[in-house]
Amino acid sequence: MDRLDGSAHLMIVSDLDFTMVDHLDPDNLGLLRFNAMWEAYYRQDSLLVFSTGRSPTIYKELRKEKPLLTPDISIMSVGTEIMYGESMIRDEDWEQYLNQNWNREIVTEETAQFPELTPQSETEQRPHKVSFFVEKIKALKVIRFLSERLEKRGLDVKLIYSNETALDVLPKGAGKGQALAYLLEKFKVDGKMPVNTLVCGDSGNDAELFGVPEVYGVMVSNAQEELLQWHAENAKNNPNIIHATERCAAGIIQAIGNFSLGPNVSPRDIGDFQKCKVEIYNSCHEVVKFYLFYERWRRAEVAKNMQTPNLIFFPLGTFVHPSGVEQPVSHCIDVMARLHGDKQGTDYRIWVDRVSSEQVGSDTWLMKFYKWEAFGEERHGCLTTVLLSSKAKVPDGFTWMHMHQTWLEGSEPKDQTTWPLHGDIQNIAVHRLQSLRLSKY
Repeated sequence: MDRLDGSAHLMIVSDLDFTMVDHLDPDNLGLLRFNAMWEAYYRQDSLLVFSTGRSPTIYKELRKEKPLLTPDISIMSVGTEIMYGESMIRDEDWEQYLNQNWNREIVTEETAQFPELTPQSETEQRPHKVSFFVEKIKALKVIRFLSERLEKRGLDVKLIYSNETALDVLPKGAGKGQALAYLLEKFKVDGKMPVNTLVCGDSGNDAELFGVPEVYGVMVSNAQEELLQWHAENAKNNPNIIHATERCAAGIIQAIGNFSLGPNVSPRDIGDFQKCKVEIYNSCHEVVKFYLFYERWRRAEVAKNMQTPNLIFFPLGTFVHPSGVEQPVSHCIDVMARLHGDKQGTDYRIWVDRVSSEQVGSDTWLMKFYKWEAFGEERHGCLTTVLLSSKAKVPDGFTWMHMHQTWLEGSEPKDQTTWPLHGDIQNIAVHRLQSLRLSKY
């Protein structure tokens, strides 16, 4: 919450499964389009919030499977847990608030009386959430009688049915909508109310998000009947809520354009950056653009023309490989030439996350970000630091002066000799070591 000094230009609050993440898109192209747009144009002055029914356990599993960005805030377990930043620091005040008129033991006692309810996995049973599966034809009856029994036991609870199969029992004050309202109130107290908030969802447990006052909303094109029915009954005359014609993350991008909330053309949608000049060009866009070029270079989706890398990199610059070996940029450019098309016809992808920019001179920027590469079952990440210069060598662009990479914990390749540049660097290091040994005699 403290990353920005002032109000966020835009706060996106999005569900994950079948909203931000399209599980029917094996190439994750919609998500990668959103990622590139967010890191190029929004990360510096906006907030990304994931609001999911997933527990922290299976949320972390999803992060290992899909190219998800790191959110500023995570709302977990259908709005019963709020966590901040990459470290996922818990909001204990929120959890204390949810304790009011809540008794988990009574909930488990009463739900045990309904054989129609099948408990979800243990990871999804949380301090303020008890979760089940129930057939759609039995759901309404179960919800009605279970609500009555819990009320007689003195509990204030909320029952949420979603995806035509999942039933969650929560404290009355919980839910995705209440969690968002709580966050907005905190921003208001701190004088940091977001300029615009866009909520995004596809199922019944997202409905409360659209009921929060003064937000824009998008139901993605693949939204389920339960959410569309809620909209028809409660918000069909609200011009600030739309039903997108695009699926999942593409629908979120569409909504940003529909409501004029900011740039809505992803850098991934630009085939040739030299022919297509973007309206907003900054150091963050430069980072995103370069790694898109590098991905396309290795997939042979751009022609093998060494003019571009020679223009981008300062010839006397340095590159520090994640292994710790330092090399001149000129050597890296030579290696890059040999890598052209080595991933042609594969699922090789690159994305960047948590891009930050600090101007350290009149024409110099220090960039820090996570750079991820995925190929088949492999995924490797580096903490990357880059020094950029905006001097006139590159028209309307930047020169890369220095790059330093460090493996993110647990993400280094088992065999680093297969990592680009490493084999070449290793050979040079061995040659130098042998030369030093010979010089002693």
